[in-house]
Amino acid sequence: MNRCGWVTQDALYQDYHDNEWGKPCTDSQALFELLCLEGQQAGLSWITVLKKRENYRRCFHQFNPERIARMTGDDVTLLLQDSGIIRHR
Repeated sequence: MNRCGWVTQDALYQDYHDNEWGKPCTDSQALFELLCLEGQQAGLSWITVLKKRENYRRCFHQFNPERIARMTGDDVTLLLQDSGIIRHR
């Protein structure tokens, strides 16, 4: 398979490129996930976010907007202690 020049030898990056990059996505929850992850990526490499993706899914209820909307300040405090995601105060 021909890959774009930005794809490294990292298997996670290659899987993302081969199975997600450039493919239409019409699932609203999957689109919400990508929107959230893109926001976390600002200033960082995409592979940094991809490596933490499963942690984000765990922390943010599989990116279910209704469940995220019900998160409390205490939930946010716990997230700020989770080294599996990108955090900044």
